[in-house]
Amino acid sequence: MDHNPRSDLKGLLRSGLSKSLVSLGIKVATAGLTYLSYVVLSRLMGATDYGYFAFGLSLATILAIGANFGQQTAILRYWPAEMVAGRPERALNALRAGGAITLIAGVVVTFGLVLASLATGASGHGPVLHLYAAAALILPLAFAEYWSSALRAQGSVWTGLAPRDLIWRTALPLAVVLLWYGGVTLTGWAALLLTAAMLVLALGLQYLFARVRRYEIAAGGAGLGAYWREHGTASRSFFFGTVLDSAALNVDIIFVGLLVAPAAAGVYFNAFRTAGLLTLFMFAITLVVAPMVAHHYHAGEMRKAQAITALCAWAGFLFSLVVFVGFLLFGEQVMSLFGGDQRHGALLLVILSVGLLVDAATGPSRIVMMMTGHERAYVRIFGAVIVAGMIVQVPVILAYGAIGAAIVNTLARIAAQLAIAWYSHRRIGLDTTLLGAFLVNRLADRAA
Repeated sequence: MDHNPRSDLKGLLRSGLSKSLVSLGIKVATAGLTYLSYVVLSRLMGATDYGYFAFGLSLATILAIGANFGQQTAILRYWPAEMVAGRPERALNALRAGGAITLIAGVVVTFGLVLASLATGASGHGPVLHLYAAAALILPLAFAEYWSSALRAQGSVWTGLAPRDLIWRTALPLAVVLLWYGGVTLTGWAALLLTAAMLVLALGLQYLFARVRRYEIAAGGAGLGAYWREHGTASRSFFFGTVLDSAALNVDIIFVGLLVAPAAAGVYFNAFRTAGLLTLFMFAITLVVAPMVAHHYHAGEMRKAQAITALCAWAGFLFSLVVFVGFLLFGEQVMSLFGGDQRHGALLLVILSVGLLVDAATGPSRIVMMMTGHERAYVRIFGAVIVAGMIVQVPVILAYGAIGAAIVNTLARIAAQLAIAWYSHRRIGLDTTLLGAFLVNRLADRAA
């Protein structure tokens, strides 16, 4: 039992907030650098080539998340759970096995996209070079995601985020500008290959940083069989959950590119990525609190787990609200930064932002479900709503274009987030919404 629970909670929140501010600092810099990259590429490439770039990047992102096979989420849960239980060797085995799964699945998915690209080219259905280039991005993106999670699970926010989020995001726009000054205008596929090359460079540096600071990061197959027998079922649920999350953020762009035009996909991509700034702080803080939630929940410390989720919800929502108001007032000016024809860009930005604002208000519901052993329920609930939205999007996009895609995305996101927040409150005992802050002192700890 806590000797001084109120003081203990304050210390916990201070620790979580301080780490979250480090994460936020990195993510703010990342957002600025990412935004700069897209602005530079959008202005220096033609609308069609930029559309192919956006299409390829979105496709590679979804496939890379699939190649992780849920291990980027699994390690955030299993490392702290095993360490709490006093089994560091099992935590290390989970980390190495997750890396091996990422490698194997990444090679398979990459090979699959290459075969699909060959078939598309042979059938004469349009350009395919951007598909080959997207295939080159899959493994680097998959390892960037997994290594970040593995390092954060060990408590290293800086080493987990800085190489990918700062070095890569800085190197890419610099390389694009230098090439442009040298007289080289990038095509869509060339921009994707350059993106992959810069990410490989950043990953090499991250590996060196991790080894110097004595963090575990290397893959290993020695305990893979035992790991899969024990955690294979949960890994499949993590897989479906993370793929659904990624699809909810990227499949619209693919649909718009296929059903409207590559140039329209570029505009939608810019609007969606800009709207994503609403969840910047929420995303930054969940990077820190995910292993903390797992630790306190599995230790039976429900009040601490609720306090952490309440901090996350309120901090994320207040930040999102400020950004949302900014988009309402200056949406057209923001979208004009990308240059070219950004018709409907400001309207798309506001529509998509509404869904993300509600997302922020429901707090870290996804992370709570994943970290507490309810990943299968998450897949069923979130997946049913999001997949239904994707099905509806096809005829709506054909009838109303990108605006229709944004409206369906927003409605589906609101429904899905409310559903999983309700489940978290009723079944897990943690209220992830803004109301959770008023429940901290009402909860009782339970046996671990």
